[in-house]
Amino acid sequence: MYIEKQPKTWSYICIGLYLAGIAAMGVKTIPQDIGTWLILSALFLVLVLVPFLGVPISKFIYHRIRINPELGTLRVGRELIPLADLDPASVQAARGEAPLTAAERYAASLSAVDAPVRGLSAKGQGRPRLVGGAWGVPVGMDTVTLTNRRGESLLIATRDRPAFLTALATATGAR
Repeated sequence: MYIEKQPKTWSYICIGLYLAGIAAMGVKTIPQDIGTWLILSALFLVLVLVPFLGVPISKFIYHRIRINPELGTLRVGRELIPLADLDPASVQAARGEAPLTAAERYAASLSAVDAPVRGLSAKGQGRPRLVGGAWGVPVGMDTVTLTNRRGESLLIATRDRPAFLTALATATGAR
C-alpha cells in the first residue's frame, strides 16, 4: 500500500491567520457589533481564506495517489486504474529517467495542460492524458509518464517521484 501524503503546512498557516484575524476583530467588536463581526468573518472566509486554500484542496481532490496491491488498483485523484492495465516496461523506463531540476519541473508543470477546451486538450496536441480529473499539473509538481497496455500515454503528477515509482514497480512486478 502506498499513499502519497499532501503537505498541510500552507493550510495550517492560512487557517491560523484567519482564526487569529477574526478573533482579534471579535475582541474589539463582539459585545456591540456582533452582526458586523459575523458578516466580516463570512466575507474573509469566502473572499480570502477559500481562494488561498484552493490549490491545496485541488491537489487533494485531483492529485492524491494511492496504490493498493491487494485490490490491484492505482487511484489518482478521481480515477481508478487497474494495475494490470499499466505496462511494467513503462514503469521501469520512468524509473530510469534522470530527475528534473527545479526549474525544469516548473516549466514542465506549466506546459502540462489538459483542459476540455478546443486547442488545450492533451489528445488534440498529441501529449499524454493527465490522470486524476484536473485540467493541469500544479506548478512545481513532478510528473511521471506511463503507458497502459493499449498504448495510451498517461501523465501522473506526483510529489515524491522516486517513492511513487518504486511502489508502482513493486505493485506491477516491474523490477
